[in-house]
Amino acid sequence: MMDNNVPLQSQTRQWVTALACSLILGGLWYIFPNPSWLISVSFLILATLYTLNRPFVIVLLFVIFSFFRIHEVFPQLYSLKIPLFLSIGSLTALIWQVGVTRQIKLFWCKEFTLLTSFLLLVIIGVVFASNHPLAIEYFKNIYWKIILMTFAIAILVRTPQQLAFTLKIITLAGVLVGIVAIQNKLGGIGLVEGTRVTIGRELGSMLGDPNDLALVLMFPTSFAVGLLVTHQLPWHQRLIGFIAIPILFWAIIATQSRGGLLGIMAVFGIYGLQRIKSKVLLISIAIIAGGFLFVVAGISDRASGGAAEAGVDASAMGRLYAWEAAFKMALTNPLTGVGLDNFYSNYFYYSPHWDGLNHAVHSTWFGVLAETGFLGLSIFIALIVVLIKNANHTLQSVKAVKDRIDPAIYTSAQAVFAGLMGTIVSGTFLTQGFNWPIYILAALVVAVGKTAQVALNQLKE
Repeated sequence: MMDNNVPLQSQTRQWVTALACSLILGGLWYIFPNPSWLISVSFLILATLYTLNRPFVIVLLFVIFSFFRIHEVFPQLYSLKIPLFLSIGSLTALIWQVGVTRQIKLFWCKEFTLLTSFLLLVIIGVVFASNHPLAIEYFKNIYWKIILMTFAIAILVRTPQQLAFTLKIITLAGVLVGIVAIQNKLGGIGLVEGTRVTIGRELGSMLGDPNDLALVLMFPTSFAVGLLVTHQLPWHQRLIGFIAIPILFWAIIATQSRGGLLGIMAVFGIYGLQRIKSKVLLISIAIIAGGFLFVVAGISDRASGGAAEAGVDASAMGRLYAWEAAFKMALTNPLTGVGLDNFYSNYFYYSPHWDGLNHAVHSTWFGVLAETGFLGLSIFIALIVVLIKNANHTLQSVKAVKDRIDPAIYTSAQAVFAGLMGTIVSGTFLTQGFNWPIYILAALVVAVGKTAQVALNQLKE
């Protein structure tokens, strides 16, 4: 029976909606007489609607799978092509929200200008690369996704609730990777040099390199520590940090990566600076902790770079030779470098020492120098400096009012700054100039800064 209190216009809208739904369901039933097909199509429609209206979640999931290589950590997921579907969903959702519904407001900042300038130099470098197929392949398969998602994260993360979710999901993803790394270590699976843990080495995964695995694990460590030490957070969020830290710490130690250990010390050092007033005490703790980590990680037992090698060990000499080769590449190609992902293939032509094998550069800075030239390195360093200033300014601003704003903002400000410094320190010995960590941190620095600024402005009103 019709409710006489409902306006005629509203009644008409309800009848039209009901009729449309009936026609759509009838049409689907005619096209797909099998109920299982109808259920599948309905699920696909619901998934599409969710994707279009929740771009933040889809983009974050894409980053989790791409950065932490979840589909390689758990090989059962490898054939499902989850990163591909998430990338399609991310692009579709972004185009829908930005271009159609206009619910997401775009903005520009200094970090975006430097990032865009660096991207243009990389593209020019691809054009003039010594090995075009390698450069094009890396740009097409990896680098453009990194840049796009950097902008997407910076724009999409707009609320403290989204920051809190990002903190937890990144930490939990790190825990999953850490657990598998520990299992591989205990089971003797995929060990490099007999002692250094890896993941997915048989699949050719990035995590098959213990140094890269250490950096991937270090990233969520900064978030886990932030969750634990921020007393304003609810107890269940702090519990996540409490459980995650020992797992991540153990897994990083199992990689026996010197760069990873230095990064961890930098992360804890940033948190220490916020809480320990005496710099002498902090430095003393750092020296003792460094020595302890060196012993616990078993660095001296490594086949390369261990105590068995006298003088400057083979691992260190390999880095010096690679860095010299990188410098020569930049001297020969000062404006463009040798091109994206071209250091390895050019090592033979520029190295002062040839042992029959090409080698990785093992340095973010020298890697950028070799593959984009002196101009590219200058812009890259300028970007890092701007990020450090932004992250530090945000942290100091929210620290002064940490009891009056959402604790997720303060936690994120600490975690992002610590993670950035840890990545920079470890990046001196790890090749990460064109990989996910620095770019995700760049996006989060911008996002946390914008969110914090909104919260601070609300306090002033």
